Amino acid sequence: MSGRPSAGGGGGAARGRGDTPAVPTPTEFAGGDPPLIPTVPVDRCPLCGRSEFDGYAEGFDYELATCGNRWRFVECRICRHVWLNPRPADGSLATIYPSHYYAYNFAERVHPIAVRGKAWLDHRRMAAIVARCGGPVRRYLDVGCGDGRFLKAMERAGVPREGLLGLELDRSVADRLAAQGYRVDCARVEDSPIADSGTLDLITMFHVVEHIDRPREAVAKLADWLVPGGLLALETPNRESLDARLFRRTFWGGYHIPRHWQLFSTEGVRRLLTEAGLDVILVSYQTGHSFWLYSIHHWLRFGPLRTRWLAKRFDPIGALVPLVAATVFDKVRAALGARTSAVLVIGRKPAHGLPAKRGGVSE
Repeated sequence: MSGRPSAGGGGGAARGRGDTPAVPTPTEFAGGDPPLIPTVPVDRCPLCGRSEFDGYAEGFDYELATCGNRWRFVECRICRHVWLNPRPADGSLATIYPSHYYAYNFAERVHPIAVRGKAWLDHRRMAAIVARCGGPVRRYLDVGCGDGRFLKAMERAGVPREGLLGLELDRSVADRLAAQGYRVDCARVEDSPIADSGTLDLITMFHVVEHIDRPREAVAKLADWLVPGGLLALETPNRESLDARLFRRTFWGGYHIPRHWQLFSTEGVRRLLTEAGLDVILVSYQTGHSFWLYSIHHWLRFGPLRTRWLAKRFDPIGALVPLVAATVFDKVRAALGARTSAVLVIGRKPAHGLPAKRGGVSE
């Protein structure tokens, strides 16, 4: 199939209402290197199933340059969900998730101070989630477990290793964790037999749901795996944030083109969980430091200035000072009530005698 998206709207034959002009093609993506990869059309909204949509944003793989395709996000006219159409074909996943993808070797690539800072933030986030479990966590699953840092954190918190499960699509990463004694399945949520119905106390899905093509099916299966009263904590980029609005046309770091296939609003995440039978008990806005930095990096590198040396100063992999500044900026804004770059939503599986606090919001 062509690597260039079809033109949107209803059946995809014509541009939809409110479509935006195509973004210019950077010279780095115009010469056939990197090459185009196969794509799959997604002409129905992954949340509501309708086929009426308009163009939302366009762009290229500004971050890793794994392919030369022009990619396009569209927005559902009915439920306002945004998704990538077309998306990469399944056979291209190894291309767009190369071996040097940051999630596979985060601790080795990022500045040690940034690693410690993120570990502190992750610890606070996990402690807040576990505190809402209402009892001890005996069986825990991390979807998209990467290098296993959350599995290891829960083990330090007292969860026995036999009760720690992970899902990870990269075979080599999954094998490394399995060699350490963790039960890790190299499969998508929708296809995995890693847990039985009603057996997990806690599931986390940090910045994963935006990568999958069937979010409703995936979240419904996770909800089925929970015990009554169990929690699903789902975090994803917030397309209603300030940085998402400022860089909406093409350069927003939260697009993570072409690896993010879904873009959620807070209401979209709520709907995803409630339709799976979960009661939303918490909505909390999180820092999106890497989204801010990648947005600025992409604008400097591929926008009108085209300054490679200055853009490099904002690459979150090595830019410690801007990373700290963006983190503090979002922490302060979240404390003042702003909807920052990422949103964490926690859903609880209903249980007798354990009423949910519907609509809870915490910063």
